[in-house]
Formats: sequence, C-alpha cells, structure tokens
Amino acid sequence: MPFQCETNHHNPHGNDAKLRQAPSAATAETPRRLPLQPRIDASTALGVHNGALTLADVIFGKKSTNTTSAPTPEPIIEPTAPVGKGRPTPKRAQSQAKNVRPLVPGDRRAAAKAAREQERSLRNRAYQGMQRGEERYLPARDKGPQKRFIRDYVDARWNLGEFFLPVAMLFIVAQFFVMQYPALAFTVIIALYAIVLIAVIDAAILWLRLRKALIAKFGEVQKGSVMYTIMRAFQLRMSRLPKPIHKKHGHYPN
Repeated sequence: MPFQCETNHHNPHGNDAKLRQAPSAATAETPRRLPLQPRIDASTALGVHNGALTLADVIFGKKSTNTTSAPTPEPIIEPTAPVGKGRPTPKRAQSQAKNVRPLVPGDRRAAAKAAREQERSLRNRAYQGMQRGEERYLPARDKGPQKRFIRDYVDARWNLGEFFLPVAMLFIVAQFFVMQYPALAFTVIIALYAIVLIAVIDAAILWLRLRKALIAKFGEVQKGSVMYTIMRAFQLRMSRLPKPIHKKHGHYPN
C-alpha cells in the first residue's frame, strides 16, 4: 500500500509519526491464501494408461470409458481338518466292561471243547505250513536259505540212499528164509553190506558237489550241513519234510 508523506511545517514530527504507523498497519494485514489445485499425475495427463485419460479429460472432468479394472483374485479356502476324533469319548464303566472276561466260563465243557478245536486247527495249520516249506512254521534245523538250497539240490538228484530202506527191509525178510542155508545166508548179508557201502559212496559224491555249489552261491557252508544233506538223501522222497517243491527229479536250484 503506498504511503503519502505530507509536509507539515507546524508539526515537524507528524511525518515521522505517520511513517512509524505505516509499517505496523502493513504487518497487521494477513495475506490471502490461494485455493489448492488438484495435482495431476504425469501419466494421467499424458494418457499412458492405455489411452484412458488425457489432460483435457482431467481438466473438463470427463470419465474414461476404456478403463479396465484387474479382476480381484478369489480367496482360496483351504479345507480344515476335523477337530477331535469324530466320536464321543466312552465312559470309564463302558471301557472296563469291554475288557472284563469271566474267570470261570459258564459252560466248562463247551469252553474246553472250543479250546481243543482251536489248538487242533493251529497244529494243522502249522503242519501244513511246514509241509509247504513256509519259513515261519519250519523248525530251527530247517530254517535259512542254505537249508532250502540243500533240500532243493538233494530232491533234484537221484540218490541211492532213498532206496536203501526198502532194499534193506527186503534183505532182512530174505534172511529169515535162508537161515537154514548158511552159504546163502552169508551171501545175503554180504550183498546188504555192499548196498550200504555203495549208498555211502553216493552220499559222499553228493556232498562234494553240493559243497562246491554252496561255496559258489553263499561263500561259506553252515555248520551241520553235512548231516542235514545225508539225512535228507537217505529218506524216501514221499516221506521228506518239508516236501519237495517239484514232484519229479532234475529241477536243480539256481
């Protein structure tokens, strides 16, 4: 605001007073504040969002028709695991009642008969399993892969020992008929010993070949394998336990 200075000769100090009052009046006025203008983003003004808005559209308040909003992803709801065990907890009395067994059955005869039937069925099952060669039903002397290999090898070979028992029984019966003929009786006895010797030699040949096969397959020979092989070889094929896997000879194990 311009300030005018007037000359007053009568009051020489009047101009100084007006000058001193002018700055205070200027400082007393508060400046006016301009209204805030909206900020325009550069990308909005230039229309970079796929030509959605331009500077003219922002100034004149036009709305874009090409604006596309990104689809809102749907929330993924994970299945919640069922809480609890799904059944009510039984009472203590009910749980104890299930475990109660009578010390003395009502019908002792029926209970004893049922127990005998159960034991008989278990024995039959174990015997059938042993005949088939199932490992869990075999006795300790028949268990193991080496014992199975020995049984299969002996069963695949024609052994003289398996005919020893019927031949020996035949010679014993013949001995009764030739007792009155000493020379003939002596001949029968010599023939019987010869059969025994031939069977032992055949069993020795069997063991030598089987021992070589065991070392080649397993690297060692278990203790007691010799007697196990000879006892198996001197038994009748139909009476061997466990029974042979194959009905005929010639099926050697790999």
